[in-house]
Amino acid sequence: MKKGTVILITCLAIAAIIAVWGIKEYNNLVVAEESVTTAWSNVESQYQRRADLIPNLVNTVKGYASHEQETLDAVISARAKAIQTNISDDLSQENIQKFQAAQNELGNALGRLIAIRESYPDLKANQNFMQLQEQLEGTENRIQVERQKFNETVKSYNIHIRRFPTNIVAGMFNFDAKSTFTSDPNAENAPSVEF
Repeated sequence: MKKGTVILITCLAIAAIIAVWGIKEYNNLVVAEESVTTAWSNVESQYQRRADLIPNLVNTVKGYASHEQETLDAVISARAKAIQTNISDDLSQENIQKFQAAQNELGNALGRLIAIRESYPDLKANQNFMQLQEQLEGTENRIQVERQKFNETVKSYNIHIRRFPTNIVAGMFNFDAKSTFTSDPNAENAPSVEF
């Protein structure tokens, strides 16, 4: 074989190896990005479960605490705002913070609604209310678990797209870093308890 033919074959082999590696890395990035999307869907699903429980909880409380209309209205309003806050594919830090703020507002309103039961002994004894409250508490735990899984998935994805030489493929095909859930800015302040 001629020297030129050997160089050509070597160059083609190297190009083929690089192309196969690039395709493999691209496919790995697609899988990682889809994992982030799936994890986000699981977070939204748990928030939707919570939103679906709220009308039943509000209706149960209405029967016992009709003069607590301000609290009931706050819960209904916060639920509507939380449902309307949908960020779909744009998981930027700003959008996640907007989503989180709407969900925090709903959580605070729910906390006030649950606190109403202390003023109404009949409500505390109502089986529907107790079951809904237990379901809501379980859902809050599920939300926390799914948020944690989402953050872990995003961390893995972000590490993957930043590693060399995968970062070259990620840059070529616009695989951008995703944002995670962060704690509420006021989370470091303990709530005040007054008796």
